[in-house]
Amino acid sequence: MAMKNGQRATNGGSSAQSGPGAPAQDQDRTSFLYGSNAAFIEEVYARYADDPQSVDPSWQAFFGSLDEAPQNVRNEVRGPSWARSDWPVVEKGEWTSALDGNWPEPVKDLKKKVEASPAASGMSATDVRAATVDSIRAIMLIRAYRIRGHLMANLDPLDQQDREPHPELDPETYGFTAADMNRPIFIDHVLGLETATLNQILAILQRTYCASIGIEFMHITDPEQKAWLQQRIEGPDKEISFTERGKLAILNKLIETEGFENFLHIKFGGTKRFGLDGGEAAVPAMEQIIKRGGALGVNDIVLGMPHRGRLNVLASVMGKPFR
Repeated sequence: MAMKNGQRATNGGSSAQSGPGAPAQDQDRTSFLYGSNAAFIEEVYARYADDPQSVDPSWQAFFGSLDEAPQNVRNEVRGPSWARSDWPVVEKGEWTSALDGNWPEPVKDLKKKVEASPAASGMSATDVRAATVDSIRAIMLIRAYRIRGHLMANLDPLDQQDREPHPELDPETYGFTAADMNRPIFIDHVLGLETATLNQILAILQRTYCASIGIEFMHITDPEQKAWLQQRIEGPDKEISFTERGKLAILNKLIETEGFENFLHIKFGGTKRFGLDGGEAAVPAMEQIIKRGGALGVNDIVLGMPHRGRLNVLASVMGKPFR
């Protein structure tokens, strides 16, 4: 219970305890200093730091006895020095989010680029405006997939669950109709294409964000890091494909790792171990990282290994003898 004008708190708290033999008046003087009153006391202290006469004389006497620098008091009330104005992220609608972030004046910028594009030659002001609106809506759709696409990822290989379409991933939400699906739209190389139809845009977005891997990276606040990821996963030429030989190699490695785990489970039943069950894909993934790294000139690799799956990694990746 907060108190006013230095009155003693009597509800929900107890008097501060002092050492043996402490004078009763000292206990009474500090009885209001407990957690429930912290926010109120800080607020009054901040007012005192700005203007001592703005608080009750009893508060003036108490704060004056603390002998703290006023600036230190103000800094403490303002919060920690590492606090950020952009975190935690404030929840906003995607129609707003699509036009903020790292894009300076996106509407004006897009309008200038649409006007300068080869397709804009001979277009009227009305046509340029319509093309600009199409571009903005298409980029809003792209951003929605970047943020929400992982919610529609195909993570059910047995297809036992129905995936309800997400409204923010529906082109109709942004004003597009079936008649717009094959019309070229200027998107300023956002997906590696200067212009693209809605069918092309959706094919790239669904393949990138709604396939068997759900990618989520829009929480990253560093524009360079975010752009690095986008350049490597988005675009018409970023589709991941494997040869038949490559697929068989991955399958064989998965069978090998699962067989090793099953052997340990049967041979050493009840023995405490940290198996790789459910995470067997880590082994072929690590092999690929090592092979690719070697092809790029990596000479040394240091593995920081958790308990889980370390026996399988030692045997299947590093080739240690099973004994």
